[in-house]
This record gives sequence, structure tokens and C-alpha cells, in this order.
Amino acid sequence: MVLSIRDAALQRGDRELWSGLDLDVHAGEMVAVLGPSGSGKTTLLRAILGLEPLSRGEITVGFRQGQPPEKVSSRGNRRIGYIPQARPLPRDTSLRGRDLIALGIDGHRFGPPIPRRGDRARVEALIDAVGAREFADRPVGLLSGGEQQRLRAGQALADDPPLLLCDEPLTSLDLANQQAVIGLIDRHRREKDAAVLLVTHDINPVLGKVDRILYIANGRFTLGTPQEVLRSDVLTALYGAHVFVLRAGDRLVVVGAPDAEASHHHHEGPVHE
Repeated sequence: MVLSIRDAALQRGDRELWSGLDLDVHAGEMVAVLGPSGSGKTTLLRAILGLEPLSRGEITVGFRQGQPPEKVSSRGNRRIGYIPQARPLPRDTSLRGRDLIALGIDGHRFGPPIPRRGDRARVEALIDAVGAREFADRPVGLLSGGEQQRLRAGQALADDPPLLLCDEPLTSLDLANQQAVIGLIDRHRREKDAAVLLVTHDINPVLGKVDRILYIANGRFTLGTPQEVLRSDVLTALYGAHVFVLRAGDRLVVVGAPDAEASHHHHEGPVHE
């Protein structure tokens, strides 16, 4: 087991986002985290990264078989990779594409980065792995959102992390770049037997690759396979209001969730029975 969350609760001010969360994520497994805006999806990732304290419960990570699990720490952990939301970098950012990837290798060291033997080869391999060869030497601020996100993926994968956290990594990307980025994430999961926890507002691009879904809403949550969770009766019980999951060909649409974002959830893509 790579990630274990036990009886976790998280409070923001006077509001409890969720409580009683138990979640185990195993090697080679991809778990998607869904739910309306403000339900605590990103905050969950921050808690796993040690950046947000739980109000109750415990989070542990275990990377090596036969060794005891470790509690998460605010000092961070090089064996946890993190791909943030796809937000554009300032146009005047002077870093080149390869420099952004290199930060995943030497950015944790104190003082100016000193190239080590093998670092350069690792950067070159990551550039090729994420399909960034054509823009690796261009300033990152001048790259498209999809190109920047490929570089962020390369940075997150620099240490071959056994646990990869992704916070809406496909937001604002066109379909081609969505497929490219999710392909990178899925390939890392399969080739390295890594565990992936992926926050998304749209299940379409990952539906065929996800093993389980954690759906958080209204201070509560449900956990299961896509077929178990993305059902009208399950989401109605979760929200406490009528929610409908409609199927139209290969499209899956969630309608009626009592939230400005959730009421416009469109989960399009193949639904595997």
C-alpha cells in the first residue's frame, strides 16, 4: 500500500469539509477525486503533501515493501510527485523548458544548482518522455498551456515517484494536450507501478484508466469503481437532492447537482460496464 488515510477530517475555519475519510491507494492504482468546487479536493492533496494539517486522523505513505510507513511531513518528500493545475506562467519568465524540468532534479538542493553526473542525461530523457524536444530551449512564458503542462509533468516525474498527485492537470487544455498529459501520467503508473491520485472536474479523459473514484460533496463522500459511484441513486444520496446520471451514446452527463459547478458537470467519454 502506497498511501493510507485513516479517519481523516479536515476543517476550514468553522466549516468541516469532510470527516471519517478512510482511503488506501495501492501501487499501480489510479484513483480520481471528483466533486463540486469548495468540497475539499485540492485540500486533500495539500494534506497528503504535508501542507495542510488534518483536524483529525492520520496520513501515512509507504514506498518500500517491508519498511514501516511514514507519516506525511511539511518538509515534503521527494518520493511524492506533484502536477499542479494548468495555470499559465508569466510571459516574462526567463526559464527555458529544460530548466523547468531540471528543477525536478536539482531544485531541492540548497544554493545554486550544481550539475551532477547523470543529471543532464536524466533531463534529456525526461524531455523526450514528455514530448518537449521541439520547445525545450524556448522561454517557458512563451509556450502554450499544453506545452507548459507537459514540462510540469516532466518535473513531477523526475525522481520516478511511487506516488503521483495531480491537481486538475487537464484544466484549460485542448483535447490533444489533455490526451498527451493523461497519457504521460498513465504510462508512469503502468511502467513504474506507481499510485496516482488525480483531482479532476471532468472524468472524461481518464474514465477508461481510473480504477476507483472518490466523490466528495456536501461534506460527505463515496468511494468505489466508476460503475458503482457514477449512478443517479448514489449521487442523489450523496448530495441529498435529486441528481441524474444520463447516458447518451458514449457520453455520461451528471445533471441537477445542487452546486453551480456540479450542475454543469459533463462526464463525457466511454462508460465501461
